[in-house]
Amino acid sequence: MTETAENHVAESQPVVQRIVVASRNPAKLRAALGAFRRVFPDRRFDVEGVSVPSGVGHQPMSDEETLLGARNRAEAARRLAPDADFWVGMEGGVEEHPAGLASFAWIVVLSRSQVGRGRSGVFFLPEPVARLVRSGVELGDANDRVFGTQGSKLEAGAIGLLTRGALDRVELYEHATVLALVPFVHPELYDESLALR
Repeated sequence: MTETAENHVAESQPVVQRIVVASRNPAKLRAALGAFRRVFPDRRFDVEGVSVPSGVGHQPMSDEETLLGARNRAEAARRLAPDADFWVGMEGGVEEHPAGLASFAWIVVLSRSQVGRGRSGVFFLPEPVARLVRSGVELGDANDRVFGTQGSKLEAGAIGLLTRGALDRVELYEHATVLALVPFVHPELYDESLALR
């Protein structure tokens, strides 16, 4: 192969961008990779997980605390792996609502110049699970106790158990991550100085 042909082949190969997710949870890693591939189908991505603290309670109990946990995780991942292209923080939380204890997740995506945020859909926990969470039990552990499972948060999650697999944690988090990527699709429409607050 000539040097010119080799250069052409090299130029036609898309650059692999590195995504660092602030979790080693397989469901979160699959959700992040799936979202990036959906939003940017012409790009190639590698994803890896790192364990970092959230800086909030073990089980966030409000919308604000959950968002802060996601942001803290993304920033901690950036400090740990500063040479990546994107850093993703995912945090599941709950909040009291007149209809019951609501469950949801916040996703924060960082790049060197942009921030995106997305929140998942909301669903309500059954009272046996909600009672345990209110008493200080983390949601994944509460689900395992009520449903007689083990490690459900690493797989289908609460939503998977409650819907009998019609919707699982990967899908729930992937959708929210797609929403968090909106500013990266249209960076010209988003003021970076506002996004970085």
